[in-house]
Amino acid sequence: FLMAGGTYVRFYLVSWLGERISADIRRAVFDNIIGLSPAYFDDARSGEIMSRLTTDTTLLQTIVGSSFSLALRSSISLIGALIILLVSNLKLTLILLSSVPLVLLPIFIFGRRVRALSRRSQDSIADVGSHAGEIIQHIKTVQSYTHEEEERKVFGSDVEKAFLIARSRITQRAILTAAVIVLIFASLSAMLWIGGNDVMTGKMSAGELGAFVFYALLAAVGVATVAEVYGDLQRAVGATDRLAELMNQKPTIVAPPRATPCRELHAELVLEDVCFSYPSRPDELALDHVSITISADQITALVGPSGAGKSTVFELLQRFYEPQSGAIRFGGQDIKTLNPRDLRQQLGVVSQHPALFSTNVADNIAYGKPDAAPEEIRAAASAAYAKDFIEQLPEGYNSYLGEQGVRLSGGQKQRIAIARALLKNPRILLLDEATSALDNQSERQIQLALDSLMSKRTTLIIAHRLSTVLHADQIIVLDAGRVIARGTHAELMRSCELYRELAQREFSDKANQA
Repeated sequence: FLMAGGTYVRFYLVSWLGERISADIRRAVFDNIIGLSPAYFDDARSGEIMSRLTTDTTLLQTIVGSSFSLALRSSISLIGALIILLVSNLKLTLILLSSVPLVLLPIFIFGRRVRALSRRSQDSIADVGSHAGEIIQHIKTVQSYTHEEEERKVFGSDVEKAFLIARSRITQRAILTAAVIVLIFASLSAMLWIGGNDVMTGKMSAGELGAFVFYALLAAVGVATVAEVYGDLQRAVGATDRLAELMNQKPTIVAPPRATPCRELHAELVLEDVCFSYPSRPDELALDHVSITISADQITALVGPSGAGKSTVFELLQRFYEPQSGAIRFGGQDIKTLNPRDLRQQLGVVSQHPALFSTNVADNIAYGKPDAAPEEIRAAASAAYAKDFIEQLPEGYNSYLGEQGVRLSGGQKQRIAIARALLKNPRILLLDEATSALDNQSERQIQLALDSLMSKRTTLIIAHRLSTVLHADQIIVLDAGRVIARGTHAELMRSCELYRELAQREFSDKANQA
């Protein structure tokens, strides 16, 4: 009963420890990741991050929960056997202990190799997962281009590469275990030869030698087991290195020690001579000495061809990146003196491709205001003209939208995003092509809702459809990262050739369609 009880306690405590460590590491890594600046994710692959967050932590849990338990049991047996050996025959015990440096040598040599190969193995597994995730995410494109066979070949190659690295790791670990066992039994053979001579000369009895050999074998098995566990620990160290890399990443944009509360500031945004390059393209200026004033309670529109820098302005206003030069001010205060979280709480964003989460309609609408009452959610949906199609869903506001809102059309997704912004009730609206995915009827409905909303808020709109910004208080024309003109629609039609071309192209297209 004592042995059964002890086994239960050992297994439970060690397994609990493995699960607890894994859960705590996952939480700590995720807490750090979610606070990193977007610039980090420009280079990092989501599949690689997910592999570290799941596969690496699971490996740690397995090793702590099983290998550590085995090591604990073997260590106790080893210590007990060594005590008995020292008491039984000091000379033979010292002979055994003299071989310890030889036993440790392969452990350190091959242990380092196992660690390096474990790191490479985890990296290759991450590549496999990242590739598979990307293909699944774009499965319609893969099948549309009949690219299934090519993807099978690429994935098979990635899997085989991961297998070959794993095989190398297994080989090194097997050599480690075998070398330790050979050295242990070599020292046992030397001990038996000396002990046999002592029996023949009468210095000890055959029974004493037999008992000594028995306990020596117990100690040898313990050492071999600990050596095998050491190989597992090196795998864990490889996984830990990958997790430590994530934990060591620090956000490049942090709150200042004494941040100015945004609520005390006027809802006006100003870009002063801003120059900016994305970290992934440091030699290419996305914004080149841009100066823009987005006046409080007025509607400012950004227009221009693709790649002009319109979306970049939005990202800088949300302080996802820092400009290389110039300043961005909120209510006259440099946004570097503001808490980024506080700044973003003042903003409501509707992007060209809305981000919807794998949850129900209500949770997606309430994303900017998690404590919103059901009545508030329904009111926001109604104001965004989303109420009718939501109520036609199988479970209404409790309907699951699928990954990235796959069960909704483009226009429906955008209306959910507009409802989300309406519910958040921000002081400043950032509308990135907010009606570009809607049909004419839906666009008219949404425009009515946005007109009512924008009349009381500072608003910045990006639109390729100039018809949506004809009545803006100010229109900024961007081209190749520079401001080339600003004014009202009528003023720009007279003074800006690019704006005039964009307008004539759009309105002539509409005339042809009519």
